Amino acid sequence: MRLILLGPPGAGKGTQANFIKEKYNIPQISTGDMLRAAVKAGTPLGLAAKKIMDEGGLVSDDLIINLVKERIQESDCANGFLFDGFPRTIRQADALKEAGISIDFVLEIAVADSEIIKRMSGRRAHLASGRTYHVLYNPPKVEGKDDVTGEDLVQRDDDHEDTVRKRLEVYHEQTEALVGYYSGLAKSGDANAPKYAKVEGVGSVESIHDKAFAALG
Repeated sequence: MRLILLGPPGAGKGTQANFIKEKYNIPQISTGDMLRAAVKAGTPLGLAAKKIMDEGGLVSDDLIINLVKERIQESDCANGFLFDGFPRTIRQADALKEAGISIDFVLEIAVADSEIIKRMSGRRAHLASGRTYHVLYNPPKVEGKDDVTGEDLVQRDDDHEDTVRKRLEVYHEQTEALVGYYSGLAKSGDANAPKYAKVEGVGSVESIHDKAFAALG
């Protein structure tokens, strides 16, 4: 199974990715992890990426695609892979196609912006333990306090409403076009095009997981 997960930040892609990885015995590949691994290993591509990042630049799509090609040759990708946060743009999706990297399935987890803002801006964390709460869905016993230690809970910077709104803006500007791109490919009749399915990312984790696996067949 060679799979791309699409959906806005906070849609629950990470949670569903864990179920999919286990079922199909495939690694989850994120460009961030891949870049860090290549830099750490000191590969020629890793060194090139490090130079760009050290200078505060953005790693080019071509370099990312070459890193992807290198990564999927590794033995843990024998059964396939799951792309997480890649491709991010139509240009990257085109480059993936041009590189001859075939994809079996694109799964979109759709959640409305209003729900994501409610979900993410309501999160609170006890940083020392990593325990997380939600003001609506999983509140602590005492408002603003960790259940175990009684220490203050904090709202991470990433979860502030204005930050969440900015992240959603970037998603709509850059990545949402991939929904049309891949669903269009699936309808094109091209035998090599990936299949496409959309599931609503609302409800219990188990119900979303069931919908995702029913879609993947």
